[in-house]
Amino acid sequence: MEDAILRVKLATLKSEHRDLDDAIEMLLEAPGKDQLQLARLKKRKLRLKDEISEIEDRLLPDIIA
Repeated sequence: MEDAILRVKLATLKSEHRDLDDAIEMLLEAPGKDQLQLARLKKRKLRLKDEISEIEDRLLPDIIA
């Protein structure tokens, strides 16, 4: 049961990560870029990446050979 919940959360986080990537790209292309907003989006994207990695590690633990 917990794995199913983690998989749903993982899919949600990955979707949000992709959306942030798109938002950052659009902001970079926009004239008069808001550097503060850009920095915040990048920071949020990094936090999401860390959360994604943590969940993936919980779902697929390292196997010591």
